[in-house]
Amino acid sequence: MNDMTQSPLDRDARAIMQANDRGRYSIPTSGLYPYQWNWDSAVAAAGYAEFDLDRAWLELETLFSGQWANGMVPHILFHKVDPGYFPGPDVWGCEGGPIASSGISQPPIAPTFARMVWEKDRAAGDAPMRRLFPKMLAWHQWFMDWRLDRGAVCVTHPWEAGRDNAPDWDGAMAAIDPTGVGDYQRRDTSHVDSDARPTKYDYDRYIWLVQLGRRLKWDEAALLKENPFRVADPTMTFALLRSARDLLAIGQALDLDTGALQDDIKTLEAGADTLWNPELEAYDARDVRSGLWAGSLSNASFMCWYAGIDNPAMQAPLEKMMRDSAYPVPSYPVDGEKFDSKRYWRGPSWAVMNMLIGVGLEDCGKPEGTLLRQKTGDLIRNFGFAEYYNPLDGTPAGGESFTWPAAVWLSWAGRA
Repeated sequence: MNDMTQSPLDRDARAIMQANDRGRYSIPTSGLYPYQWNWDSAVAAAGYAEFDLDRAWLELETLFSGQWANGMVPHILFHKVDPGYFPGPDVWGCEGGPIASSGISQPPIAPTFARMVWEKDRAAGDAPMRRLFPKMLAWHQWFMDWRLDRGAVCVTHPWEAGRDNAPDWDGAMAAIDPTGVGDYQRRDTSHVDSDARPTKYDYDRYIWLVQLGRRLKWDEAALLKENPFRVADPTMTFALLRSARDLLAIGQALDLDTGALQDDIKTLEAGADTLWNPELEAYDARDVRSGLWAGSLSNASFMCWYAGIDNPAMQAPLEKMMRDSAYPVPSYPVDGEKFDSKRYWRGPSWAVMNMLIGVGLEDCGKPEGTLLRQKTGDLIRNFGFAEYYNPLDGTPAGGESFTWPAAVWLSWAGRA
């Protein structure tokens, strides 16, 4: 994209990404999120690829520079200490990686977005892709080793799914008694309206889970045994399945060892089937400890197409979600009993989720993909580069001048 062909919004998006650029990595936005977040960086790489391929590869390489010896890629890398953020590295107490980090991961969309960057310029991208490939494969294997239940991928903390306070976790969270969590000082509500953030009820349990992980020294075998929060999740399952397909395609194109990816794809496809809730008639989160369904249709339910699963039964719920909100896809149905138009993942629309859903729909040849791209473009065009939006009227919420809507605009929504 040269300067002559840029629209004003293109320039604004680039300016936001450059303002949030910290040299080798991007932050989501100043103040609220001062570190490198895993899936945010993957999306940022796609945005950078529209105007600076070298910077796009650097974003991904920096993310994987924090990979743990066991293959896990953390959800936060604390490159520089910022006392304005809680919980910081002193709270997590992790010693598993080369960079101070959190002890959990995030949806593995980085391999898919690395493929998007790579396909921009294969001649320039083969070398960095060859360097990244074994690291991405090791991360994939970590999920297969430690996060599966009947082939579906589990989360061990709501933050790991990236959808922190989604109704999907309500049952599992209610089973946690956070007595003894102690006093702590949240910093997010000093940057953003508390009505748009998770509640203290949620946060007590978030911190309790972090304290549990620290006590167990983030040992996966111990956490598998003792952590009461283990939920088979559409976000993770569909993201890992798509990632596996992309890793297989990349490995075959570059004549690299792809390990057991073909078998893993079959395992994950079977796992996705275990997330089908026949009563909800949609993909749903499943509490592994209790065996109970969340009963929550979410925007993650529609990531099935992103994973390459074209389930006709998901068509009607998608069409209803698209009809019921001016700016879809809401993170929870607007007519649902737990809907909240501005509280984080209990209703608001997210540009990044729209992109994942839309890319999947487009890959499967669904016209709704084009429509969703257009509506996401309208959302950003009308209301700016916000962290998330009220799905009913588009009111922006959360952090401002955010990296991932800027990257979504440059790489996908702005091309509607």
